[in-house]
Amino acid sequence: MSSASVVISSSGNAALRVASSLADREAGWRLVHHLARYLDSVRVPGVECVIPTYDAALIEIDPLEVSLDRLNDYIEGVVDDLVYDHPLTANPREFDVPVLYDLDSELDLQSVADAQALSIEEIICLHSEPTYIVRCLGAPGGSPMLDGPAFPHPVPRLGSPRAHVPQGVVSVAGRQATITPAAAPGGWPLIGRTPLTVLDLDAEPFVPYEPGDLIRFRPIDSDEYESLRGTQMVAR
Repeated sequence: MSSASVVISSSGNAALRVASSLADREAGWRLVHHLARYLDSVRVPGVECVIPTYDAALIEIDPLEVSLDRLNDYIEGVVDDLVYDHPLTANPREFDVPVLYDLDSELDLQSVADAQALSIEEIICLHSEPTYIVRCLGAPGGSPMLDGPAFPHPVPRLGSPRAHVPQGVVSVAGRQATITPAAAPGGWPLIGRTPLTVLDLDAEPFVPYEPGDLIRFRPIDSDEYESLRGTQMVAR
């Protein structure tokens, strides 16, 4: 099923995928996130969780409480009435993320620079220059998914993913950047690490940011890294 702004399709027998069909990517991103926040706020019976991404939201259900057809009809009505031309977050929080960019053997800073035909200093400048918008939360542990940086070329993923990527690593792939809040396997090239603790399993939510918030990376040296090690990530 579809409307003027979304395409709704089943994903198995217990989920619907609602994808933006808008030509404007920013508007599509806002639409699916406003939809997700609306559904979270009204607590639709049978809806277990809503997972918004860049341009789509996955709505997982309990089939014993609501059918996909019934939810499809409901979502179409919600989308038709949804106002999404305003910012996702009226007052986005800003997070300053200190990063130690170094040539540690576990990192890929030099290889990323070589592939982009840039110096390491240029890579650091391009990565730390923008203010990034948190587009959505990814794996592992609510990683903030960010657009950019403005490297000349997309960054290839590693040919052989690592079995273990430590928490706090800053990485890039394609036209995206992120931070790894929790240790996990990963195939993104690693260019630095932050001393901040991002994931807090005793907090609700587990990570301090949400889609629409802002992140800036700030280069630091090894002394500042050690002085900040273990500090909780908080908004400025």
